[in-house]
Amino acid sequence: MPSPQQARAQASAITSGKSAPEAEAAPASQLRTLFDRPRLSPGQRRIAQYLIEHITEAAFLSITDLAERVGVSQPSVTRFAAAVGFSGYPALREKLQAIALGTLAGGPVADEESRGNELQAAVDAEIENLENLRRDFADPDRMIDLGRKLSESTPLTILGLRISASLAEYFAYAARRIHPDVRLVTRGGSVAYDALLQSREAGGTWVLAFSMPRHAQETLTALRVARSAGLKVALVTDLALGHVADEADVLFTTGTGSRLVFDSYAAPGVIAAALLQAMTDADPERTQARLEEYEQISDQHQFFLRD
Repeated sequence: MPSPQQARAQASAITSGKSAPEAEAAPASQLRTLFDRPRLSPGQRRIAQYLIEHITEAAFLSITDLAERVGVSQPSVTRFAAAVGFSGYPALREKLQAIALGTLAGGPVADEESRGNELQAAVDAEIENLENLRRDFADPDRMIDLGRKLSESTPLTILGLRISASLAEYFAYAARRIHPDVRLVTRGGSVAYDALLQSREAGGTWVLAFSMPRHAQETLTALRVARSAGLKVALVTDLALGHVADEADVLFTTGTGSRLVFDSYAAPGVIAAALLQAMTDADPERTQARLEEYEQISDQHQFFLRD
């Protein structure tokens, strides 16, 4: 039995032609859903954030005024409108005005404190990514098998270009503690090609690549070079389909956090850590020997602060 408040919301939804969840959603929540596109560029996300935070005013701005308020060009606003599914800025503004007028007319306003602010929404999105990843890990066999193959590849090449370099650097830093020859590639072009070709000539069999949005053209080219040289490609990315994914022999996909101007990588970071764990388990004797040796060296040279 619905409460009186729910009944009124449902009746309002029927007369307005909207579903109850849509009618009950706060303007900010409606806009987050409308703008939830992981392919948005950082500049486009700035526009989205401004609209979410200033909906009642921004919905009535001209394209010139909106571009000036956000600090972007007018063509950037037009491209943003297209990126979120509208024919142009006039169509987007019409939708924004409908949302804003619903608020001004006394429509339902959600408790933003209970729904959370933009930072909390970003955390919620990452929690959802991690929950999906947890379900994927119900069958760990693919992870275990790839960990063994990466452990056996000597040298092992780790590739991450542009924004993906941070994930590659993390993985390579840790992998060097347990693997005798890890080669990190964070520069594209001929530098990457040389490194990949040399790795294969030295006996390497695998390259582990990270490709996060926005996906770099040079990453695709580097993966093609790796395959042409005879290297197998393991790829951690957010897309199960597409040109980059097509170059992978083993593919792990997971969502990235796209609620803020720049992406966050909680789930890809967990995949990286899980692969490292799989590598340690693949050769436990080598792992133990290398870790003990490193601890001795780090103590000798005082690499780390003592508690």
